[in-house]
Amino acid sequence: MTDPIAFLLVAAAFGFAVSIGAHYTGACMGMPYAAGAIRAGRALLLMAPLALVGAVFASGAVVETVGHGILLTTSVALGLALAIVVSALVLTSAYNFFTIPTSTIQILVFSTVGAGLAAGIAIHWSTIGTLLVLWAVAPFAAFGLGYLFVRAADHFRPRPTGTSNLTHAAVIGLVGVGAAASFAMGANDVANASGALVMTGLLGVMAAALIGGLGLALGVLTWGRPLLKTVAFDIVELDPRMAISSQLAQSTVILIAVAFGLFTSMNQALVGAMIGTGIARRRTPVLWKAVRGILIGWAVGPLSGAALGFALPAAFRGAGLY
Repeated sequence: MTDPIAFLLVAAAFGFAVSIGAHYTGACMGMPYAAGAIRAGRALLLMAPLALVGAVFASGAVVETVGHGILLTTSVALGLALAIVVSALVLTSAYNFFTIPTSTIQILVFSTVGAGLAAGIAIHWSTIGTLLVLWAVAPFAAFGLGYLFVRAADHFRPRPTGTSNLTHAAVIGLVGVGAAASFAMGANDVANASGALVMTGLLGVMAAALIGGLGLALGVLTWGRPLLKTVAFDIVELDPRMAISSQLAQSTVILIAVAFGLFTSMNQALVGAMIGTGIARRRTPVLWKAVRGILIGWAVGPLSGAALGFALPAAFRGAGLY
């Protein structure tokens, strides 16, 4: 790997993975942290290695989808892949700065589409269509599972009366589902960064996933705390049983998608699940002002990704990078 653009691509992909790791701390460990089951530092120390393990051992099919299933070409030029990663990295970092939990996956996919269109590469529209259907269905699937899980839990045990005085079982349950979500995030989201390394032929799937997984873990540990607090306290109003049901529903939806080589938004699945648990309890567990802000982010994320992904290849070409 003597090409300087290759080094830039690996560095950008690693940096993007760091940003992703920070971005999804709230979606993975916000529930147990908000409920008081685990402290922030311990939550991040638990999440980081699990995200790495999920990335290395469970992300292969998703990395293949990003690497070879979006652009209809056998290999992508290093400069074009760099434009894709930089586009997604810049936008995700900007949303992180403003603590807006947008969908990194949607930003990445549409950055890839924009860059492909700019380069005259055919798009695998059937993959895009499949992802769009999944993105539309996933929050509703999480909603349904969240509803069913909390109703089933309330059926077998009396309904809890509040969020204080956590039982030992509730603590274990909350931390356990947070751990499952952390593993699922690694499997689901590492392809956002590592897929570009595969689409160029620069690295194989396992090596690319390892680099991305290390970036995820570093991002969780170094930049994750602000997003953990925002998601936990600006959105969530749940008792422990509702929190466990919501996180379990989120992880179930994500891991099923990953098993088919697809990926979807951790945040969308989580918010859908939280609303489902609230409907099951006939009350609203979500602060709707915060949710409206997230919905705006979901709307502008894909559009901004496509626009910047389309613009950057020309800029990179002018700079001699592509």
